[in-house]
Amino acid sequence: MGEKDQKFTSLDQIGEFGLIDILTQDFDTINDSTILSVGDDAAVVDYKKEKTLISTDMLVEGVHFDLSYFPLKHLGYKSIVSSISDICAMNGVCNQVTVSIAVSNRFNLESLKELYSGIKVACKNYNVDLIGGDTTSSNKGLIISVTAIGTPSKNGFVPRSGANKNDLIVVTGSLGGAYLGLQVLEREKQVFLVNPESKPDLSSYKNLVHKQLRPEARQDIIKFFEDSDIKPTSMIDISDGLSSEIIHICKNSNKGCSIYEDKLPIDNDTIETCKEFNLESTTIALSGGEEYELLFTVKPDKLKDLEKNQDLSIIGHINSNKEMNLVTKSGKNIPIKSMGWKSF
Repeated sequence: MGEKDQKFTSLDQIGEFGLIDILTQDFDTINDSTILSVGDDAAVVDYKKEKTLISTDMLVEGVHFDLSYFPLKHLGYKSIVSSISDICAMNGVCNQVTVSIAVSNRFNLESLKELYSGIKVACKNYNVDLIGGDTTSSNKGLIISVTAIGTPSKNGFVPRSGANKNDLIVVTGSLGGAYLGLQVLEREKQVFLVNPESKPDLSSYKNLVHKQLRPEARQDIIKFFEDSDIKPTSMIDISDGLSSEIIHICKNSNKGCSIYEDKLPIDNDTIETCKEFNLESTTIALSGGEEYELLFTVKPDKLKDLEKNQDLSIIGHINSNKEMNLVTKSGKNIPIKSMGWKSF
């Protein structure tokens, strides 16, 4: 049956409570700390004597995502991952989430079920319980708000403010890929607008597009810290770009830093695509956001432990002089400026 023949269900036919029941009926609880989930006026969680980490993220259509190329299932997945990443950035593990959505009348039941199918996959992959949320109407587009709830790892939570002189600056994964994935998708959108008959070929950009549409939170790194008895002195996730995030760490810690250009982890796909778009790969690595990699500082005596993980790159060190510089390949110091995502 073609899409034109398919019958869709208007949200007006179901109502708010019926919609909540349909969207959440297949979500099971996993964590012992979840006492009461969806269905009451409030959820109940019990962390006993543990501290609680709480973070909220909002995604707005036309600001954070474009549904002309962003599948709803991937959007649901990414909305959960972005909030889990905030808990990881505090050296914690996410256990529960709440999801609230505001939708316009152009969305039907089937489209929202597609969105929630991605939410369900993310919850399953990260052992997270969906315990509540809200639904309402929107005059325009789709708005998603996710609150993540978790607990610190056994070594305790890590704020942005604990970096010390001579601490190593470390980043997970590679940088710039998600930003370039977005550029590829935007380019293909413009081609489609000019020629609707065109079929995009994204095979050469598979990894970059995947990083944009379906990123992953680095919960594996938190487990590595626990297994290796490592507690970072400060940490943040790279959702707004490396340059912006290291500035946050330095300002909150009242310190400076030196980041070395030749130590930035940039993979071959990113380098080659930068050439295609006539972009400087170092600039993209510093300014590209939505990576959800972790940026952290750690005491120098943990160097040997860090070297056991091939997905970690030491890119610089913390200074006491409050200057924040990029040390170029030629040895020149360039002040680091915030170039990442601007919310307003």
